[in-house]
Amino acid sequence: MKKYITLLFSLFLFVVIAKSQIRDLIVEKYYISDSLDASDSTNYYADASYLTPILPVGSTTYRVYVQLESGFRIKKIYGTACNPLKIESTANFYNNIDRPSASFGYLLNKSWYLSNPTLMLDSWLTIGLATKAHKGVLKVEDYDGSIIMPSWGGTSSILGGILNNNDPLAGIPIDTADGLAVKSGLFTTWSDFGIKDISAADTTVFGPINVGSKFISTNAYLQQNAGVSGDSVLLNNKILIAQLTTTGELTLQLNLELLDSIGNTYNFISQDCGVPLTGDTAVSSLLKYPPICGCKDPNFLEYNANFSCADSAACLTKIIFGCMDTLACNYSSSVNYNIQSLCCYPGNCNNRDISLVCPAISTDSGLQLFPNPASQQISLQFSAGSNNHVKYSIYDCFGLEVLSKDLGNKSGSVLELLDISSLHLGLYFVQLSIGTNIQNITFMKQ
Repeated sequence: MKKYITLLFSLFLFVVIAKSQIRDLIVEKYYISDSLDASDSTNYYADASYLTPILPVGSTTYRVYVQLESGFRIKKIYGTACNPLKIESTANFYNNIDRPSASFGYLLNKSWYLSNPTLMLDSWLTIGLATKAHKGVLKVEDYDGSIIMPSWGGTSSILGGILNNNDPLAGIPIDTADGLAVKSGLFTTWSDFGIKDISAADTTVFGPINVGSKFISTNAYLQQNAGVSGDSVLLNNKILIAQLTTTGELTLQLNLELLDSIGNTYNFISQDCGVPLTGDTAVSSLLKYPPICGCKDPNFLEYNANFSCADSAACLTKIIFGCMDTLACNYSSSVNYNIQSLCCYPGNCNNRDISLVCPAISTDSGLQLFPNPASQQISLQFSAGSNNHVKYSIYDCFGLEVLSKDLGNKSGSVLELLDISSLHLGLYFVQLSIGTNIQNITFMKQ
C-alpha cells in the first residue's frame, strides 16, 4: 500500500508552482482631464506661428504599481536585449513643458504644483516616490487627503480651480485623495542609464523635450541601491513605478530586480526568451499590461501557471489520466494524458492486482465499481464470502484517506453505494478489506 501511495504521489504532482515575490501589477486611473485643465496656458508650446495644446481634453493619467510579498523591495527597473523595457500608447504621452529639471517622479517638488498645477499630471518613471517627500499610494488607500486647493486656478486663474474633474471613470477625485503619502526614512544612491543624454536632459518621451507615444529600450534602467518598499502605514507593499498621461491605450512590459529583507537579489523578467535562466531569475507574467489571460485550471490540458489572470473560456479539454499504450490491457481511447506507470500488462502491473485493473484477462474479477468516472455516487459490488468482516477506505492521489466506512460482517453478494459528492475532482482509489483479503480499485471523480 505505501508503495502504491508513493507511486500516485509522484505521478500526480507533475506541476509545482513556486511562491512568487510579485503579487500583482496594478494600473490605476488616477485622473481624467477636462477642458478647464487644458486651458492652463503652461500646457501650450509655440509651434511655428500657432499654439498647440499638450494636454488634450480627455487625457487619462494612469499610475502603475507593483505589489510585492512582504519584506521585498524594488531595486531596479530595466530592459534587456531579450526583454526590452516597453512603455507605449496609441497616442502621445503628456509632458508639462514647464517642468523643472527633474527627470523622474522621485525628484519632483510639491511646491512646484502651486504655480503649475498640471505638473501633477506629468508622465515619468520612479521607484516608490511621487515627489521628493511623498510615496505614491492608490487613491482608495490614501489616508491623508489631498494637497490640491480650490485656489489652484492655473495661469488662467480658473474660478474654482483646476484638477477638480470628478469623472467617475477615474474613481475618487484627486482633490479629495491625491495619492501622496508623506514618506519616512532616507534613501541611498539613485542611478539611471539610457534616459538622459550627456547634458543630463531627459530625451525620452517622458522628458519635456520630445513628444512621442513609445519608450522602448534594451539597456535603460532606473535604480535605487537600497531598494524601495511600499508605504509603511498601509503595509500592503504596493510600489509606484510610473505615472503616465495619454489619450491612447496603454501597453507596458518591464523587468524588475528585487531585494529581500536580508539583501538577496531576485530578477523577474516579463517573458521567456528560450535561454536557460540563472538561479536568481524567473519569468513573471504579471510584468505585462494589459494582462495575459488564459486557462489556470490544472484539470485542463490548456492550463499554464504563467497566465496572469484566469479565462475559463480558454479551458477547453479536460484532462483524463490513464494508459494510452495500445499494448496494455487497460488501454483506454478516452485518455488524453498518458501516465505510463498506470499501464498494466500480464505479469507486470506495478504491484497492483491485475485482476482488478484488467478483469478481462482474469477469471477472479470479484470486485466491481461503477460508473467510472462518476460525479455524485458510485456503486461498489463484490462477494463477501461467508460472514466476513468488511470495510472500505477511499484515498486521494496524495495517499490521504478521505472517506471510510465499516460495513460489519457480510455474506454473499454485496452492493454498497458510495456518496462521493463532497470529493474534489481527480483520481482516487478504494481499498476494500474482506476479512484478511485486501483489494484496490481506482476511479475518477469528475
